Amino acid sequence: MLTTVAAFDRIGEENAFAVLARATTLAAQGRDIINLGIGQPDFRTPEHIVEAAIKALKDGQHGYTPSVGIQPLREAVARDLHKRFDVEVDPGLVMIMPGGKVTMYAAILLFGEPGAEILYPDPGFPIYRSMIEYTGATPVPVPIREENGFAFSAEETLALITPKTRLLIINSPANPTGGVTPKAEIDKLVKGLADHPHVALMSDEIYDQFLFDGEHHQTLLAYPEIRDRLILLNGWSKTYAMTGWRLGYSIWPKALYDKVRKLSVNAWSCVNAATQYAGIAALEGPQEPVAAMLAEFDRRRKLVVEGLNALPGVTCATPKGAFYAFPNVSRTGWASAKALASALLEDAGVATIGGPDFGVHGEGYIRLSYANSAENIARALERMGAFLSERKVA
Repeated sequence: MLTTVAAFDRIGEENAFAVLARATTLAAQGRDIINLGIGQPDFRTPEHIVEAAIKALKDGQHGYTPSVGIQPLREAVARDLHKRFDVEVDPGLVMIMPGGKVTMYAAILLFGEPGAEILYPDPGFPIYRSMIEYTGATPVPVPIREENGFAFSAEETLALITPKTRLLIINSPANPTGGVTPKAEIDKLVKGLADHPHVALMSDEIYDQFLFDGEHHQTLLAYPEIRDRLILLNGWSKTYAMTGWRLGYSIWPKALYDKVRKLSVNAWSCVNAATQYAGIAALEGPQEPVAAMLAEFDRRRKLVVEGLNALPGVTCATPKGAFYAFPNVSRTGWASAKALASALLEDAGVATIGGPDFGVHGEGYIRLSYANSAENIARALERMGAFLSERKVA
């Protein structure tokens, strides 16, 4: 028998990929499956971004790059953040990553060990808890409640901090709920953190441009008093429909930057060169494709919310950000949201994700991604309505 490190037995996974695999299998068997499970924009990467990558390849950009990313891209990130949020970012603290998850991995690896505590949003992106458990640290869920509009409560979050707390993870706009935490609540959190100088923060802002109903994104970069312990996560995957390109970035405190640089040298070396040049084109090229995509997501969002609230036993708060709805299904008669999500896939041909896949506070909810066509969303809602009408209890 081979003996592996015990930590690997604690690793979880992102069940959206398991649902995607099952949906693909059913489709291969001839089933008509509508996938509202995976969090991936159903738009093509804008053409000027694709062309920039092709040009980079033709120009001979085939080799290694610096492990932290090419300087022109790091400078482009700093300019973009200044343009959008009026914040100063040193390009020397920007690190180009192969996607967003790598920043989570690095940040949690830096602070997680047995005896440490790491706070994370629940329901929240499942990789947060998975990586915390991998390190042996104690995961401490921060409840994200529907009654708060799926925003975190600064008071509740601060009350969970102990002398063992090493890292606090926050996410707004949020996956899976679509919640957006208002500036006033973030102000309270930052003020309260002055009493806890031993706590680092990782702010996952990957959905920072996915905002609706006049909402504005409050970046944690806007608070100079925490910049020496703030890790910011962002990237191109969602905003520019570049999920498969594996391109993200993070901003690190000066004291941590070289530690993560060494991790990159040991683990992933660098992000491929052509993708980095595509990233520059995305930030500095025309933004009309982004605006068009957001407008379409807004149209679908309204369709989803209206349709979900018409289903028997279902209520759905209006998401203010990202591209997910997180309807409350506790009155459908189904005791388990995961069982309901599974039945919707197997029996109704609609792929969704059960709320408990996003944490203990996700029971009673399912997640729908409206990164699918309006036509398919309408068909999915019709199927869900018929299913819930015919099978109210399981």
